[in-house]
Amino acid sequence: MKKQFLLCTAFLSCTIMARAQKPDTAQLLVHYKFSHIRDTTNQEHPYTENMVLIVGKNAGVYKSYDKQLQDALFKKQVQEQVANSPDGHVNIQRRSSGSGTDYYQFPNGKKLARKEPLLFNSYLITDALPAIEWEIGSDTATFGGLHCQKATGHFKGRDYTAWFSPDLPLHIGPWKLNGLPGVIVEAYDTKKEVYFKFDGIEKAVISPQKSDQPASPAPDNQGRMAVMIGMDDQVGDPNIIQLPTNAIKTTEREFSKLQEAMRKDPNAFAQSMAAAQAASQGRPAPKIDIRIGPQPVINNPIELPEKK
Repeated sequence: MKKQFLLCTAFLSCTIMARAQKPDTAQLLVHYKFSHIRDTTNQEHPYTENMVLIVGKNAGVYKSYDKQLQDALFKKQVQEQVANSPDGHVNIQRRSSGSGTDYYQFPNGKKLARKEPLLFNSYLITDALPAIEWEIGSDTATFGGLHCQKATGHFKGRDYTAWFSPDLPLHIGPWKLNGLPGVIVEAYDTKKEVYFKFDGIEKAVISPQKSDQPASPAPDNQGRMAVMIGMDDQVGDPNIIQLPTNAIKTTEREFSKLQEAMRKDPNAFAQSMAAAQAASQGRPAPKIDIRIGPQPVINNPIELPEKK
């Protein structure tokens, strides 16, 4: 426990908050029905999730649409309860829905940033945008009124077919897929164990709030502000493409260490992280009890080792 506390304290003190990046205004949203056969012994029940690729002029972000909707509903419920509660007490049973990992692509700078949630914090891991050698074919198809071309390429142990639209010239796609002369609107591997299925496209609708200003939480009837743990998107409009400024900047290696510590002993890890945060703020550490249910079987990860 003491060792984990020191590790977490040192880690939190050595990392810096991600620098705010100039926001990009979303132009359109591409929706996907994502499916992944994680367990090859249970292929009839793949993992599924509604995802969205928010496409801007110079950048894009791929995230869970299910989680985006759930977060918006949760935020509304909390604000309503806080506003109508005489003592500020809130009692909402939140249902977890959707993954919290977001993938930011910056093709001009050849950068990929990944935001990962872990307990009370979000972590930001930045790397080079992966280079994929695509072969563009002559086949064409139409997706949602978009004229698309077919391309094939190998990435992370899988052979992919991708359909991209030259009419949408930004060189991005879902997940880490990128590098074609147009937005990738559908992609799948040869076995269709990983499938980013096109599910529609829409024009982004931006709120009147300025994109570079954080959204202010609504005060309750006594002037107190509602602070929502886990609601880490600081911009008021979910269609604004901006790296989270409150995420802790780290490396893949350091984040893997934190994940492993969490996996081995969730309660000790949670307590040490909370204690480290409390110490930095000069307040007592809270008592935390983490309960983690059965974990899914994953014998077929999305990224496979390359055959030698």
